[in-house]
Formats: sequence, C-alpha cells, structure tokens
Amino acid sequence: MPLMHFHMVKGARTPDELRGFLDAAHDAMVAAFKVPGRDRYQLVSEHEPTHMIVEDTGLDIPRTPKVVLLQVFSRPRGKEQIAAFYKLLAETLEARTGLAPSDLMVSVVENNDEHWSFGHGRAQFLTGELPLPGAKA
Repeated sequence: MPLMHFHMVKGARTPDELRGFLDAAHDAMVAAFKVPGRDRYQLVSEHEPTHMIVEDTGLDIPRTPKVVLLQVFSRPRGKEQIAAFYKLLAETLEARTGLAPSDLMVSVVENNDEHWSFGHGRAQFLTGELPLPGAKA
C-alpha cells in the first residue's frame, strides 16, 4: 500500500510512456516490498522545467529533462528492503523505459498504521479489516 508520488518535467513523456513507467515502478514495488498487486496508489505531478530543480548533492550525478523525483509514503520497511527497492526500481525503470539511473531520485517517508485510511472514514489496519505486518491471515 505504499503511495508513490512521481514528480516529472511536464511534457517529458507521452501518455503511453508514462503508463509504462508507472507499471514498471509498481512491479518493482510489489517485488521489493512484497505488497499485493492491487496495492497500487500512484500520483504524477508534472512541473514546468523552471519549477523543478533536482541537483546532485555534490555527487556529480548528471541529470536530464527526463529526471524523476519519487516520494514513497509507506509503513516501516527494513533498511535492506528499502535498499533493495532502490536498486530494483532503478534497474526495472532502465530496462523497461530507458530511464537512466542517474535521472532517478527517491525518498521514502515512513509512517504508521494509524496514518492510513483506504476509505469509509476508517483506519483499516487498526480496525482489523487489513492485516497488520507479520499477522497470520
């Protein structure tokens, strides 16, 4: 159930390219975080080139107009799982969409069960409608 919010330069992708990009990112999320396939929550915000600056933090990482900044909001994941996601995401996006790994920046923001409501004004993890991590189904 991670929420993925992609920030991209406006006009850098066609609608078909964008759908392929979102599909590839979702597949990487499912594989790395072991979430169900229907746990898909994705947003895309497109910004004018003058309204999106993604530099390299002094790491000498080249950026192009295809740069993507991805914010992932998720329940806690282990360091190993997050590192595996970064690697798999970069590999999957490069293989399936041609996105250079240097054009991908990711930030994972962790939150807890009470911070999620999937509808009906209820916190489904707290009400038991959705299982808690590690709980037996």
